[in-house]
Amino acid sequence: MNEIEMREWIDNASYESLLHKWRYGLAGDPFFKGDIGKYYSKKMAEMKEKVGHDAAVSASKLIG
Repeated sequence: MNEIEMREWIDNASYESLLHKWRYGLAGDPFFKGDIGKYYSKKMAEMKEKVGHDAAVSASKLIG
């Protein structure tokens, strides 16, 4: 997956999907390195705020 495709995936992912990848991603995953990693982190924080505290907690409990 190239950088453009990675950004598209991040932009279209649900908060739960972002959190799952964040929590269970492998060490060295390109989604969490460099500019893409910064972008991922920023979008995840934005999505967490957008869904709200209760939904964020529910997503966290769902994925374990």
